[in-house]
Order: sequence, then C-alpha cells, then structure tokens
Amino acid sequence: MNTYYKFAPNVFLAKCEEMHKKGEEILVTTKYGKENESIVFNLIFEKDGFYYYSIVRADGFNVQEWAKQRAERRHEWAASSERKSKQYFDKSNKDRDFLSLGEPIKVGHHSERRHRKAIDDAWNNMGKSVEFIDKANEHERVAKYWEERANTINLSMPESIDFYKHKLEQAKEYHEGVKSGKYPREHAYTLTYAKKAVNEAQKNYELAKKLWGNGNENQ
Repeated sequence: MNTYYKFAPNVFLAKCEEMHKKGEEILVTTKYGKENESIVFNLIFEKDGFYYYSIVRADGFNVQEWAKQRAERRHEWAASSERKSKQYFDKSNKDRDFLSLGEPIKVGHHSERRHRKAIDDAWNNMGKSVEFIDKANEHERVAKYWEERANTINLSMPESIDFYKHKLEQAKEYHEGVKSGKYPREHAYTLTYAKKAVNEAQKNYELAKKLWGNGNENQ
C-alpha cells in the first residue's frame, strides 16, 4: 500500500513499497483510509526498503482547490448566519406597534405579564440577530483569507519551479542592487537580509527542481 509522507511544509510524498515510473498513476492512501489517484513525478529518495516519490493528485485537486472550497464553505456559512440574523430581527419587531406606544408596564394589571414578555422577547431576539450578523461578518473575513490563499503557489505544485526561479532572480537582482548602491540600505542589516532572501529563494528553487523537474532546467 502507498501512503503519504510529509517531506516539507505543504509537500507530501508517496511512500511506496514498489518502484514506479514517472507519469504512472498510483493510489495513495491517507491516514483515514481514503485512496487518491495520483501521478508519479520523481524519486526523491529511498529508505528502509521504501521508495519516496513526488506526486500530484490525478484529479487536479491541490492546495489552491482546497482553499477555494474553504472559501466557498465560509460564504455558505455567512449566508446562513445572515438569514438567521434576519429571522431574529423580524421576531424582535413582532410587537413593535405595541411597544412603540411607550406605555409603562401596568403592575398588577392582566397585561403586565404580556408586556414584560414582549420586552424580553424583543431584547433577546435583537441580541441573537446581532450575534448572527457578527458570525456572518467573521465567516466573510475568513472566506476572504482563503480566497487570497487560492492564488498561492508553493512547493506542492509543479508550477513552483517557474515561481521560485522568478523569486530567485528578483532576490539576486535586489541583493546586487543593494551592494552597488542602486537600492538604499534602509538599516544596518539590509544587505544581510537581502543575502538571506537569496539563499532562501535558492533553496526553494533547488527543492522545486528536485520535486518536479526533468533534470534539464536552466540554472
């Protein structure tokens, strides 16, 4: 059975008992027993008789699709909360005509109980209406976050080779610009941080090539 193995942040390899060829479709089982059809890319390493391959889902599902689903789900929850807020708001106004008269509670009168109940119901329903509209706003806030994440490219995706190559080129250009004086040194560590960014971009680019490359990418 092929299972998932966490290799790096956002990156899971297929841990396989047998060797596979690039482009071969295999089933990979999650820890919950769900099988996903996956496409084999590169053999990353061998260990203890197992072969570890970079893979992508055959159905195209990736971190971007996952983020889109999370965003859609949050929008649905927000709409549901808005509907509940409207329902409670309407309930809070069912005795509006009576309460708008502003009549004081007649203590001891047969209307006292109804009057107090009307006030309590209006107050409680308005409170729930506000509670649900606050929930709706929070769901929309989180939905926006996942919508932004839906455009993310990371090492779990073959497209990351071009992405990190571009990042590396940008980092190198900025680093050289800081050294030459093209870009100002905002503080004492500007050059140090620029070099650190180059090293990080280089590491990600090399890892992306290892995961998804054909061995003939431009250096």
